Amino acid sequence: MKKEIQLTLTPREAFDEEAFQETVRSRLGLPTSDASTLIRQIRRSIDARSRQVKVNVTAQVFENEPAAPIRNLHFDYPFVGNEDPLIIIGAGPAGLFAALRAIELGVKPIVIERGKDVRSRRRDLAAINKEHIVNPESNYCFGEGGAGTYSDGKLYTRSKKRGDIRRILEIFVAHGAKEDILIEAHPHIGTNKLPPVVAALRQRILDSGGEVLFETKVVDFLLEGQEIKGVICEGGEKIKGIGVVLATGHSARDIFQLLHRREIQIEAKPFAVGVRIEHSQQLIDQIQYHCGADRGPYLPASSYSLVEQSTYQGIQRGVFSFCMCPGGFIVPSATAPGEVVVNGMSPSRRDGRFANSGMVVAVELEDLPAFASFGPLASLRFQQEIERKAWEMGGRSQTAPAQRMVDFVNRKVSTDLLPTSYQPGLRSVDMDTVLPPFITERLRMAFVSFDRKMRGYFTNDAQIIGVESRTSSPVKIPRDRETLEHPQIKRLYPCGEGAGYAGGIVSAAMDGERCAEKLIAKYKSTQEKQVHGL
Repeated sequence: MKKEIQLTLTPREAFDEEAFQETVRSRLGLPTSDASTLIRQIRRSIDARSRQVKVNVTAQVFENEPAAPIRNLHFDYPFVGNEDPLIIIGAGPAGLFAALRAIELGVKPIVIERGKDVRSRRRDLAAINKEHIVNPESNYCFGEGGAGTYSDGKLYTRSKKRGDIRRILEIFVAHGAKEDILIEAHPHIGTNKLPPVVAALRQRILDSGGEVLFETKVVDFLLEGQEIKGVICEGGEKIKGIGVVLATGHSARDIFQLLHRREIQIEAKPFAVGVRIEHSQQLIDQIQYHCGADRGPYLPASSYSLVEQSTYQGIQRGVFSFCMCPGGFIVPSATAPGEVVVNGMSPSRRDGRFANSGMVVAVELEDLPAFASFGPLASLRFQQEIERKAWEMGGRSQTAPAQRMVDFVNRKVSTDLLPTSYQPGLRSVDMDTVLPPFITERLRMAFVSFDRKMRGYFTNDAQIIGVESRTSSPVKIPRDRETLEHPQIKRLYPCGEGAGYAGGIVSAAMDGERCAEKLIAKYKSTQEKQVHGL
C-alpha cells in the first residue's frame, strides 16, 4: 500500500536521513527495523515565519510493496543524424532544451553558439576577474549553457502554465543533477555543479546525431521574401534548415541590431535596473532564522525576497530583489569592453561568507523620454549608457562602483568599503553619478522600508555595487501567441529570455521545448500537404 503524509519537522529531522526515518517511523508506530515499509521525502520547504524554524515535508510511505521510482519519465532520444536539420541560435537553456525536444520529435538540431564550450569558458572568466579583460564572445553570458551555467542554478519558476516543470527537472537529473532538485520547493544546482550537467546535455545531442557548433557567430539571416531559410555565419558559412529557433539570451545586442537593420519587427521592452547588495550571510541568517551567530548544521544558507512600491515625482514603480544568492559571490558580467555589469551566483553548498541579491527598480518606456528616438532599441541604449557610466566611475576597468548602504541613503560617499566577494575589486563612488534619480531615489525609499520587513537589513555593514542591469531583455521579439512564430518572418521562432518570454533556467528550457514543438509541427504539416498535393 502506498500513501502520502504531511509532516512538520525540525531541521535535523528533515535534513538528517537517519533522524528523519526514526521520527517518521515513531509517529507511524513502526519499528525502526521494519524492512517491509519504505519512507522517503518527495517535497520539502522551510518555514521560518516563527521564532522556531520548521520544515514542511511531504513523504511517501510504501508498505509491503516496492517503491515507485522517484523519476517517472523515460526520455527517448533516437538517432537523427540523417534527418532534416533545425537551426537553433544559442546554447543556453532555451537552445539546449529545444535541441533535445527536436531529437525526441525526430528532427536533427544544429545548435550554433558564438561562445566556447563550458570548459574553455573558464579561462576567459578568469581573465575578466584577474586581468579585467572582457572577451566579447566568451564571458559570463556567452558560451555553452549561456548565463545560466555560471549562476546560482536556480530552478524555481512560477511559469507553470507554459510547460511541464517536473519534466525539465527530471531531464537535469538524467544528465547528472542530484535528485534533491525533485524534492526542494526552491531547487538549485549551483555554479560548481552546472558545467558537467551542461556538458552532458551537449553530449546527448551529439550522440543522437545533432550538431553543436562553438565559436560560430551568426551575422545575418538567409531570407527569401518573408521566410527565413537559414543563417550566415561570421566565416561566410551558410547553414540552412527547416526553421530557426532564436534563443540568443538577453545580452546578444548584435542580434537585436541585426533584426532592426533587416527591418524585422522588434519592440522596446520594460525591464529593471539597479544594484547588487551584499551583506554577510551570517547577518541574513540571523534575521531570517532568528538565530545567533551560527544557524546550525542542518539549515541551508537563508535567502530572502523583498518587494516595495516606491513613488518618485508622483509615479509609482516596483523595487524588488532579484536573483538572490545565499552564500554566493558577485561576478563581472560585461559582454564588451567599456562597460561594467554585475551579477550573482552561488556554489551548490552555498557556503560562502556573503549573501548578495540584485535590488532593482522597474523601468517603463515612459521613464526614458531621452531615448525615444532610438525606437525599439530605446531600452537597450539606456542600458548601455548606465553600464558605460559604471565603467567610467569604476576607473575604466572591471572595478565596480560601490557605496555602503546607509551612506548611499544619506548621500554620503563612503570613506571606506567592506570586504567583498567581487574579485575585480570595488571603488567608492557616489552612486548618483552612475544611476539616474528615478532609480536612486526609489532605492533609497525601499532600503529604509525593507528594514521594517527584515529588521537589521538596513545597515552600513552592507554595500551596494553597480550596476545590475541585465535582469531581463531590453528588447522583445514578437511572436504569435498560439503558433509562437514571428508575425512577419515565417519559420522564425523567437525564444527564451532574449526574446522576452522567459525569466530563468526552467522557464527558458520550457520555452525552448515549446518553440521546437511548434516549428516541427508546422514543418511536418507542410510536408503532409505537399505529399498529398494540397
